[in-house]
Amino acid sequence: MDTSATQPSAAPGSQMVQQALGKSPSELRFHHEGPELVLAVLVGRAARHLDDVHRQFTDAAQHAATTLTRAVAGTTSINSLGVLQHSATQIDILAARRADAVDRLREAINAYRQVTADKATSAPSPRAAPAPSGAARRTRR
Repeated sequence: MDTSATQPSAAPGSQMVQQALGKSPSELRFHHEGPELVLAVLVGRAARHLDDVHRQFTDAAQHAATTLTRAVAGTTSINSLGVLQHSATQIDILAARRADAVDRLREAINAYRQVTADKATSAPSPRAAPAPSGAARRTRR
């Protein structure tokens, strides 16, 4: 069975940046300087943070799934205080942190787009060569 369509990305932050900007987070910093570079670095950090929180969330969820699978199979003892009491709280917290990280990355991407779009549209247009002055047009006799 092909599960690639149902399995989430291992790096959703990097994937969001790639889809939104057409470059990986690490590539962004090589294309800018000044304020644009600062925003490119911010986007990269936000993407890495999301990837890290997502990994923690995935690990906690997989651990809980493994615990439940063992409990169902009868290969582990069941805690009378609740099989998932600790895991569920941790998963809830990580899910909230992951949602917050997605929002922060979206905001960073939008700010990056605005600043880089402003720079592209405000670039000075090439000027025509200045006309020679009246004194330069006169020829000496």
